[in-house]
Amino acid sequence: MDVLFIGSEAIPYIKTGGLGDVLGALPKALAKEGVNTAVILPLYKSVRENFSNGLEQIAEFGTPLSWRKQYTGIFKEYRDGVGYYFIDNQQYFNRDGYYGYFDDGERFAYFCMAALEAINYIDFKPQILHLSDWQTALVPVYLKTFYGGRPDYDCLKTVFTIHNIEYQGKFDLRILGDIFGIDKRFQGLVEYENCINLLKGAIVACDKLTTVSPEYAWEIQHPFFGRGLDYIIRENSHKLSGILNGIDDNLFNPKKDKEIFLKYDLKSIENKKKNKQELQCCMGLPVDEDVFIVAMITRLTHHKGIDLVMSCFDELMGENIQFVLLAAGDKHYENFFTEKERAYDDRVACLKGFSESLARKIYAGADIFLMPSISEPCGLAQMIASKYGTITVVRETGGLKNTIEAYNPETGKGNGVTFKQINALDMLGAVRRAIELLDNDEHRMKLITNAFKSDFSWKKGAKGYIKIYNELGVGKQ
Repeated sequence: MDVLFIGSEAIPYIKTGGLGDVLGALPKALAKEGVNTAVILPLYKSVRENFSNGLEQIAEFGTPLSWRKQYTGIFKEYRDGVGYYFIDNQQYFNRDGYYGYFDDGERFAYFCMAALEAINYIDFKPQILHLSDWQTALVPVYLKTFYGGRPDYDCLKTVFTIHNIEYQGKFDLRILGDIFGIDKRFQGLVEYENCINLLKGAIVACDKLTTVSPEYAWEIQHPFFGRGLDYIIRENSHKLSGILNGIDDNLFNPKKDKEIFLKYDLKSIENKKKNKQELQCCMGLPVDEDVFIVAMITRLTHHKGIDLVMSCFDELMGENIQFVLLAAGDKHYENFFTEKERAYDDRVACLKGFSESLARKIYAGADIFLMPSISEPCGLAQMIASKYGTITVVRETGGLKNTIEAYNPETGKGNGVTFKQINALDMLGAVRRAIELLDNDEHRMKLITNAFKSDFSWKKGAKGYIKIYNELGVGKQ
């Protein structure tokens, strides 16, 4: 079975969020299960600067896009048993960032078309194309339209994964032909609520539809979570599956992690205290073993539950805690935490942006990791925090519900603390429960042990995808 992933990011090359983690880990996990995998990515400026020594150019051709024919170069690198191919076009990808440009629609329409054209030039002949999010949503659409009727493409099957339905790729209908190269007779495929909606097009056109947790697959069929596409999801529910993401156990492992202050495992859990002390030092907080560090690493957007934290922040700081935040996003959220850092100058530390190295140090040094999300398709942070022995407090939604079980002091089962309602006081109560449990030596060690031993590997998820691939009739494992 030969599966080609087409995506806009994958570690170690590009990462802005969970998509990068997934496309970096899943192809490797599938390869271990006997599936031949490869990945196509844009050759961004940062990739060229940081990985050019390992890249080999293997092809050069022109990619048609509406009235244009754009240069395309293909570069290749093998890494961890997976072939990585990069689409080179400096007009579209030689930029300091990855997303958020005025011409993102054209950039990723080109990427989708170039990736399909590249199949004729690379030394990997896929049976299945596995796609993710709106940036690759035009691949199944183009297969049904531009490439329809071509025997070399008609045999290809598509699996499309929704990582977050919040981001749909919406554009004005007037650019349908000029930018996307889609004939008006196919307008209905991508039109939704009087605009182009690329995610809708992929949902309709793909052969199999997946999302990143079983709970989220159920949630997005309902208006509150579906973000306007719940009707389309329900219409296509016959091809929908929820497969839980995993994390790379070798990458996120405090026993091996070179980024943290002192390595440790469950047998040397006392070393976690050293990480806490060093985290307090580097964040400019007083070193105090008895105070509890509550941490968040997040995007500052509404669906991450930031409003819940804001509405009871002063009450939260009434507890014996220090608050550490690594985040960036909406300005009014950033301004709020900047003000609170001033108000609680020796107890609150907030850093804007994202640093992988600092994130690892926070996972290792914090006592409690807070994820009060309104919606969370899967979430990886709660898994990573757990593997570092940091207790997660989460709202029961999406993948958070599928990965974190509320700890029961009577049975000793459960790997975190949860709350159900979108309610700040419920969240505050959950944090207080976590503090009480960590203040009790017996419950603290049992809870930390349960978190450490949680199985968040990709093995089960990889087998779930293999089952989906097999249902497409292209091979058996």
